Amino acid sequence: MPLNVAVAAAKNTRKKTGLALWMERVIEECERASLDFSADPVHDLRVALRRCRSIADGLRMIDPDPAWKTMKKAGRQLFRELGELRDAQVMEEWVRRLGNPDDPVTNALLQFLASREVQLKQQAALGLQEFDRKQWRRWIASLPRRAARMRAESAVFKHLALERWTEAYELHRRALRNRSQVAFHSLRIGLKRFRYVVENFLPEQHEAWSADLKDLQDLLGEVHDLDVLWATALQVIAFPDVESRSKWHARIIEERTRRIEKYRSKMLGKASLWHVWRAQLPVGKQIESAALSRLKLWASFLDPDFKHSSHVSHLALQLYDGLPVRQTPAASEPSDQRAILQVAALLHDVGRSKKEKGHHKVTYNLIQRLTPPLSWNAEQMRWVGIVARYHRGALPGGGQKMLAGLTAGQRRSVQKLAGILRLANAFDANRNGQIQRLEVSERNGFLEIAARGYSPRDRAAEGIAAARHLLETVYRRPVIVKTLKANRVN
Repeated sequence: MPLNVAVAAAKNTRKKTGLALWMERVIEECERASLDFSADPVHDLRVALRRCRSIADGLRMIDPDPAWKTMKKAGRQLFRELGELRDAQVMEEWVRRLGNPDDPVTNALLQFLASREVQLKQQAALGLQEFDRKQWRRWIASLPRRAARMRAESAVFKHLALERWTEAYELHRRALRNRSQVAFHSLRIGLKRFRYVVENFLPEQHEAWSADLKDLQDLLGEVHDLDVLWATALQVIAFPDVESRSKWHARIIEERTRRIEKYRSKMLGKASLWHVWRAQLPVGKQIESAALSRLKLWASFLDPDFKHSSHVSHLALQLYDGLPVRQTPAASEPSDQRAILQVAALLHDVGRSKKEKGHHKVTYNLIQRLTPPLSWNAEQMRWVGIVARYHRGALPGGGQKMLAGLTAGQRRSVQKLAGILRLANAFDANRNGQIQRLEVSERNGFLEIAARGYSPRDRAAEGIAAARHLLETVYRRPVIVKTLKANRVN
């Protein structure tokens, strides 16, 4: 289901649709909040901003358009200023809930919060004036169309959800281990990020999980509220004596402990919700496949001719599988060189989104700035960038800054992968997919590559001849390219 069509909400709640609605809701809620900045309109505006920012945060992991980051940043300042106001309003609710009208601590806190709320409303009004609604409306006209290119419930978003689940689960373990306020606050943020991906991009899972996710978010949010309330009470010296301080501290600890225990009851043991959620997210080879799909989607937004790059990847893998294995990779060399080659081929032309001349260097820089998806790491992506960089231009060799720190064996691996990619790219120099199949064999000291659709009279033959050189250097033998006859095709 496209993101701008419908994102299902929880059962028995009003159905919420995608990015366009939430962006328009921001404009509407700005008008409501500006009347008096009362609690409900402030909350509703923050919800609308949060949904837009969380959608942008998810999509910018896949779609490299800088508008996502800019849109997210545009609402950040207003969101934070409204957050301070919202915190004061929520704190006031807690004071009334925990205190008595004739309690001096209650009165001291309410007096402080009333004064603070006046200041924060003025600050929020200024932030609302500075919020560029014209630019926001321009984004309403453009960003939902980009979002529509990515289908909700896809493996790509399940992969993104698994990343967020992994991060949140580690924060869960850390919080239960050291039980600090900071750890539980970090857990709240990590769980919120997981919830946002599910809420925005996985309608089926959101329908099943939304009630629990909201409940957990509320529990951890209230734990944070209580921590902030206690810190504020200490800061403003609200306690006239030790006895009042002890009573308030006991009340806050009791409320806080009750919520943490309820969280633990849902999130520990065999019936833990962590296990329920994990069971519906990718496992094993599905994780690798989804990561590859995610990298493909990212490249397709940048590469002006991604069909060519996909075909080059197809040819490169045929060459890799057919070429003789010289030796088992050393411990210092990546063992998954086939996967590195495949991704490098898929991504090798993303630099063309910036400029044509020297685009291979731009490609390297774009790949290095890319956050590795789950199942990949920074070192693997570095190799992808290096191999993609050398698909044209200067040959990879000693003394080049990009290869600094690599062992002799690692440089040979780079040369082999780059040589394969150069030749595969040359086979589709015309960008017409004419050459579909490659077969590699060893004959009389030569490496023979038979290519279906190849003709030595074709204009691309000269480029193919030149592109053989790096592989000839790696294998120290001539590479011969010939036509693959039809009767040799399986």
